[in-house]
Amino acid sequence: MAREKLEPAELKRALEELGGWTLAADGLSMSRSFVFKNFSEAFAFMTRVALVAEKMDHHPDWSNVYKTVDVKLNTHDAGGLTELDFKLAKRMNSYFGS
Repeated sequence: MAREKLEPAELKRALEELGGWTLAADGLSMSRSFVFKNFSEAFAFMTRVALVAEKMDHHPDWSNVYKTVDVKLNTHDAGGLTELDFKLAKRMNSYFGS
């Protein structure tokens, strides 16, 4: 999997296809909040994502408060967003049902 930073045109196109994610002002990361019915659903989502992230060797920056999971994605060693970030974001969206 490529860990090369995406160019601005590639970022724009990938974000348009993704849906629900916001690009940071500096263009180096993207974020999204996932809100569930309760803590158990939020924790189950995090567990599913954690298993995929471990297989991808690509881990999100995230936090959980009750039923909300806040996620920030970027590829630290590339200094910005890569294909890995978008693959993981797509998986998160699919687990969330969006």
